[in-house]
Amino acid sequence: MSLADRPAPRPVAERRTVHPGMVWDIVRDTVDFAPGVRFDREYVHHTGAVAVLAVDAEDRVLLIRQYRHPVGHQLWEIPAGLLDVAGEGAHLGALRELAEETGHRAGRLETLLDLRPSPGGSDEVIRVYLATEVTELTGDDGYRRTDEEAEIEIAWVPLDEAVAAALRGELTNGTALAALLALHAHRTLGAQAPTLRAADAPFPERPGHA
Repeated sequence: MSLADRPAPRPVAERRTVHPGMVWDIVRDTVDFAPGVRFDREYVHHTGAVAVLAVDAEDRVLLIRQYRHPVGHQLWEIPAGLLDVAGEGAHLGALRELAEETGHRAGRLETLLDLRPSPGGSDEVIRVYLATEVTELTGDDGYRRTDEEAEIEIAWVPLDEAVAAALRGELTNGTALAALLALHAHRTLGAQAPTLRAADAPFPERPGHA
């Protein structure tokens, strides 16, 4: 048995845009699931996204806190953003989001994990990167946050402290939780841990990318 997700698309007899959204569309597919079995499924057609878990030389992770209107909370998260710049590689988008949201750059970037946060209702795929050799942008290289990003708070938090907060239920952002626990698991596995993939590793799961 191969413990790996695999592509297995079913024929789509018809696809309709139910609602053209500001950022994402709601689509309805009529799926020929099996002989004699046809059904409709509605879901969010997503651009795909990237996120960055930045770690410094003191083994602290870079977290940001920002307001998320759908849940009405200020959440501690990791820098993240949409893959909505035409022709931009996913890893380059991650570096851009790190700079824009935190004012930092990474000297080294690796692929930590890929995840589908809600595969029953969205085709979103998020690639999470591990950033090290992180330095702060200064002077002309700095980035000024505006609008809702102007309220972003930044904190360097020891990895163990962040993982403990996640396990206590004090952190709830799914991407941040996955990233923190993945890095902790990678550290725990030690020599048995697989080598992290390169920053520009193929990303075929990204909707509309192929």
